[in-house]
Amino acid sequence: MGKISENGLFLLLFLSSLLAGIPQTAQGRDFRQAPRAMTALRQGQAAQHSGNLQKAIALYCVAASTGNPEGYFRIGRLLATGPASVRSAKMANSYLAMAMRLGNQQASRYYNPRVGNAPMGDQCGVGMRGGQGSYFALPSTPFNVEAYLARQSPGKQKLATMLRHAAKRHQVDVRLVLAIAIAESNLESRAVSAKNAQGVMQLIPETQQRFGVTQPFDPAQNIKGGVSYLKWLDRRFDGDWVLISAAYNAGEKAVERYGGIPPYDETWEYVKRVLYFAGHKQP
Repeated sequence: MGKISENGLFLLLFLSSLLAGIPQTAQGRDFRQAPRAMTALRQGQAAQHSGNLQKAIALYCVAASTGNPEGYFRIGRLLATGPASVRSAKMANSYLAMAMRLGNQQASRYYNPRVGNAPMGDQCGVGMRGGQGSYFALPSTPFNVEAYLARQSPGKQKLATMLRHAAKRHQVDVRLVLAIAIAESNLESRAVSAKNAQGVMQLIPETQQRFGVTQPFDPAQNIKGGVSYLKWLDRRFDGDWVLISAAYNAGEKAVERYGGIPPYDETWEYVKRVLYFAGHKQP
């Protein structure tokens, strides 16, 4: 596991029990539905209309696993507004938050800021409780990054390979590098956020200039710049993944100013998400 200071871990666990996290949102690029995703969405809608919610969620999951924001949105909406047997406000928030990050504009209508987000596990993080027909989250189940990547498009798998190579070159833990990339862009090389963070590693213009990135939508340049920044943060914060993640989101000056994770809901939620994607169990 990556290094986490005792103070940082205590604060993270404490706030996890108190804080209703507000997710980051992003302006997604125009998303062209892949045939596989479109088929899964159509079949999922048919299953939902026929009352087979388990099948509907499984099919929406197929679409979501390709990085399709509509797949995440439909799972979230169903978990937010469906019958009691499937309803889960926290789990719904997780999928709606991801849909918003990928540019879905409808998801914010169903997101409930009064509750927290349950971590998304493998197979879209939705399962069946003892065969009784009710859905549940698995908050203590580590994220299986290999299983997740295996379900992605060839293009995203290629980006994951590039991230692994960059992590090795810069001597940064590959689990942290992949977790940051998944949390930032879901491995979308053309992603652009509301704050103009760009590319796979979501580098803002200042960070691009700092690490010599002149073409932020070139995956090789973007990844090199992002991993170089992570290496710098790794040295600055003595390998503490909590502080590294917080600094990547809010900036190292904010972490230094507050002596730890800044008191921003967005940053606390981001740190929890990164640690989860990196393989840490959630409390």
